[in-house]
Amino acid sequence: MTASKAEPRLVSWVIRVPLLAPLTMRDFRLVWLGESISILGDQFHIVALSLLILGRTGSGFTLGVVLIAAAIPRGAFILLGGVLSDRISPRDLALGSNVLRAIVTMLVAGLVLGGRIELWHLAAAGIAFGVVDAVFLPAINTLVPRLVPADRLASANAVLQGAFQLMGTAGPAVAGLAIAVIGIGAVFVLDAVSFALAAYALWLVRSGSRLDPSAPGEPASVASAAQSPSIRSSLADGARVVLGDPIMRSIVVLSIAVNVAFTGPIVVGLPWLVVVRSGGDALSLGLLLAVFSAGVFGGVLIAGSMARPRRFGSVVLGLVLVMGIGLGAIGLASTVPLAALTLLLIGLSVGYVNVVIIAWVQARTDPHVLGRTMSFLMFGSVVAAPISLALAAVLVDHHATVMFLGAGALVVASGLLALLSGLPERMNRVDLPTGGPATMEA
Repeated sequence: MTASKAEPRLVSWVIRVPLLAPLTMRDFRLVWLGESISILGDQFHIVALSLLILGRTGSGFTLGVVLIAAAIPRGAFILLGGVLSDRISPRDLALGSNVLRAIVTMLVAGLVLGGRIELWHLAAAGIAFGVVDAVFLPAINTLVPRLVPADRLASANAVLQGAFQLMGTAGPAVAGLAIAVIGIGAVFVLDAVSFALAAYALWLVRSGSRLDPSAPGEPASVASAAQSPSIRSSLADGARVVLGDPIMRSIVVLSIAVNVAFTGPIVVGLPWLVVVRSGGDALSLGLLLAVFSAGVFGGVLIAGSMARPRRFGSVVLGLVLVMGIGLGAIGLASTVPLAALTLLLIGLSVGYVNVVIIAWVQARTDPHVLGRTMSFLMFGSVVAAPISLALAAVLVDHHATVMFLGAGALVVASGLLALLSGLPERMNRVDLPTGGPATMEA
């Protein structure tokens, strides 16, 4: 069989697999490949940063402070990033963001390799990352719906997040091994290279680089920016669209509660439990994070392979309750295997919920305000992050168990409140057409 005949058959087979069908589209495939490499580098960064700070100070508080330095500007500018994504090519915004992140990470790598790294250097790099992330996050979530049709959004998000989680599954363990072999400074170099490769992949993307005002559903072109509303008016319009929708308003509130509960305990608390309380090493931390990522990956695969359930809202809220119960259980886990099993169950729930919610919002949102809608959806997580990190930094050294139990209780309470407010039934009644905004049944 010749290669020319084999390729169409391979493409035909891929199209018949709903989860993989978006990969037949060149531009989406480039974005998927570039961001997957970047996420692998991020796993190296997370493990290296945690070990660098904890190894020097032994303090979860210090780790939390450095992470807060990135979280605050990310939350402060995320809504502005959404406005820019509706006005400027999201492809160009994401490309520029990766270039800047490569430069910042290479500077950190140079300081580590030169033996001159200080905590304030890491905090300053975190601030720069926070500002750039505030533009990148809404841009990449606005770009995906431009590259694939509406009926493949769930699969596209699943493929993208699935690759991220696959990298996350292998990344932490490989990072721990890499740090032991080549050192922390060299690992930061690898992270910088991953951002450069992601930028190159986006540079090769042909669609999404220019805004076509004649295309249905496309925002106004850059050339007409002079006639577009002010940034303040654009933000106000986005707020009316999102907060005026009872379903979206409830999702944003629930997102804030969940992210307040999860960010600090997982990012600060989990490394502290492994390294400080249990006396573990880089490999132990990497393996535990890999188990969580494997769970998320499994949830993503399920979400991308199955049709949206009939009682969509009820399933989502039920999984949120599972996440809360599991989070509290981590603080009580007496062994690493028990903690790993709990993280696996939490990861399955997180992976599924993330994919179906993002695809659901993208499909029911007017493309003219998609950037702002996604930024408001992420606003809860990025604003919650510094609050959660601050609380974790204060509590983790002396009250780690109480921190995990309280965080789990917050998620459960928020889920029950959403249940009492009728959120699942409202989501169950939403009918998503093939394209365009959703309609509500009477």
